[in-house]
Amino acid sequence: MSRRRQTVTLTADLVILTIREGRLHVLVVERGNEPFAGCLALPGGFLRGEERVDETAARELAEETGVSAEHLLLEQVGVYSAPDRDPRRPRVVTCGFLAIAPDLPLPTAGSDARAARWLPVDEAQRSDLAFDHAEILADALEQARSQLQFRTIATAFCGEEFTVGELRDVYEAVWGVGLDRPNFHRKVTEADGFLVPTGRKRPVGNGRPAALYQAGDATTLTPPMMRPR
Repeated sequence: MSRRRQTVTLTADLVILTIREGRLHVLVVERGNEPFAGCLALPGGFLRGEERVDETAARELAEETGVSAEHLLLEQVGVYSAPDRDPRRPRVVTCGFLAIAPDLPLPTAGSDARAARWLPVDEAQRSDLAFDHAEILADALEQARSQLQFRTIATAFCGEEFTVGELRDVYEAVWGVGLDRPNFHRKVTEADGFLVPTGRKRPVGNGRPAALYQAGDATTLTPPMMRPR
């Protein structure tokens, strides 16, 4: 067995998710340089100087898309180290990061990105993403979907006041499934500290006005909201 040491280059790649027009979207760039020139990819790039890898992720996000990471919670998804994952150098290891946030701005392409845009996740999954970015996206999606089971982050995608139906729309967009309305209503209103009723109502279509809620103080869901299989 060879004991020769290898020089490893480190990069960061980002999966930034938001909801636009009721659909889950991911931020992608069109590569301007080889390899994979013209292909869609996740934002990312090489670590520089004295940077930490999370600092690399934040810098590359701003440089390639114009989206600031200042108010994003970047969470590590995994480390990807297949020997042939990047044809530019012998060993390029990347750290995948995930952020989920509402109301993110339209991106502006920069650095070595020819274009940047929000793309519906289902379309991104059908695209031929560069490098191993399809694997990173799949892992990040699973992590995001799991978070909605155990954390109260779904309310961040709603307004200051919202209906249970609007909250259900968030879960359905991220999970990609339809949910039983009475069962969902019961679970979210009974979860400790998840929702706070305001006592107000809002007209909804031709039906009865729907009760309005605000986000509670809880950060974790008790009991959890398990995703249908």
